[in-house]
Amino acid sequence: MNIPVRIKDDLVFLTSVRRDLHAHPELGFEEERTSGIVAELLEEAGIKVHRGLGGTGVVGTLQAGSGTRVIGLRADMDALAMPEIAERSYKSTVAGKMHACGHDGHTAMLLGAARHLAAVKGFSGTVHFIFQPAEEGRGGARRMVEEGLFELFPCDAVYGLHNMPGLAVDEIAVVEGPQLASSDSWRITFRGTGTHGAKPHLGRDPITAAGTFLASLQTIVGRVVDPLQPAVVSACSLRAGDPKALNVIPDTVEIGGTARAYCANVRDQLEAEIGRLAQGTAAMYGIAVDYQFERRIPPVVNDAYATQQALAAARAVLGEKVRTSFPPSTAGDDFAFFAQNAPGCYVWLGNGPAVDGALHHNTAYDFNDAAIGYGVAYWVKLVEQELTSAA
Repeated sequence: MNIPVRIKDDLVFLTSVRRDLHAHPELGFEEERTSGIVAELLEEAGIKVHRGLGGTGVVGTLQAGSGTRVIGLRADMDALAMPEIAERSYKSTVAGKMHACGHDGHTAMLLGAARHLAAVKGFSGTVHFIFQPAEEGRGGARRMVEEGLFELFPCDAVYGLHNMPGLAVDEIAVVEGPQLASSDSWRITFRGTGTHGAKPHLGRDPITAAGTFLASLQTIVGRVVDPLQPAVVSACSLRAGDPKALNVIPDTVEIGGTARAYCANVRDQLEAEIGRLAQGTAAMYGIAVDYQFERRIPPVVNDAYATQQALAAARAVLGEKVRTSFPPSTAGDDFAFFAQNAPGCYVWLGNGPAVDGALHHNTAYDFNDAAIGYGVAYWVKLVEQELTSAA
C-alpha cells in the first residue's frame, strides 16, 4: 500500500480531529463548530477559504503551478438526529445526535489531503476542497449549488467518497455508472366521508380504499417497471382515525413513502404510476384523493472519464485491493447535485467489518480510524494524477 510518509506522520493528528468531531456532532445547517474547525485548519495550511455557501459550507481553494484544469473534492460534515448507544472515549456529548454515517471521517480525510497537498504542492492546477453541510436529507448540496457553488468555483470534474462497512479498510470500490438511487418522497390523502363504524353505507370509507391502494402498490415494480431496471416503492407512513374511537370511520387517510430508481425514465415512471394507482383507487371507491410527489435527490451516476481518473488513483494507492465491481446502493446522496454540474465520480472506501452488525445509521456505528490514511492517500493521488505537474 502506497501511503506517503508525510501522511502517515499526520495520522495521529487527523485521528484526534476525527474523534473530536465525533464527540461534538452537529445536524445539517447547524455545523457551526465543525465548519469553524475546518476553516481554521485550511487557513493554517495556507489555503484560501470561502465560508457561507449553504449556510455552514466551507470551500478551500489551492492552486499550484500553471495548469488550467480545476477539480473539486467533496466531504459531508453533518451528523444524524439519533442517540449514540455504544460506549467509547469520544462518544457523542450531545444528547440525541451522533455521527452514525462516518461524515466525521470524511471531513478528517479531506482535511488531511488538503494539508498534505498544501505542503507538497505536487500538482499543477487548482483544487477546491468542498466541505458540504446537510447531506442527511436536508438538501445541503442543492443549496450550495443554488447559491452559486459552481459559478464561484467552476470545476472540470468533481469527486466524492463514502465509507463502506463490509469492505476492508484497505479496499476501495470504483465503478462506472449508477452508484446510488434517486431519493424521492410521495404523499397521498384519501378523502372520503366519515360515518359510524356500524353504518358504513352512510359514508365513503377511505380506509378500505387505502387498503386496496397499499395491496396494489407493489404491482408498480412487479408488473409495470421493466424487470431489468431496479426500482423501489415503499409505503412508510400511515395515519387514519383515532384508536380511542374504534366505532368511527374517519374522513381521511394519509399515506406517505419513498421511491427509488437509478435512471430518469424509471423515476418518471414511478411518479406517474403511484399517482395513477391513487387516482384509480379513489375513483373505484367514489372518494377524492390528493397526491404529491417530491423529487428530492437525483441518482448518483459515475461519469466514464472521471471514473477512469479515480480508478487510476485508487490503483496507485491500493493496488489489487481495488474493486471495479460493486453493487449500487438504493440509498441516496445529494452529491448527485454536484455531479449534475461537472463530470463526477463517487467511490466507496472500506470501513472494515460491520462490528456487531453496526451499519450506517446504527446507534453503535463508528468510522474506522484505520481507514484515514488510505482515504487521504487516495485524495492526494487523485489530485496529483488529475492535475499533473506536466500539464
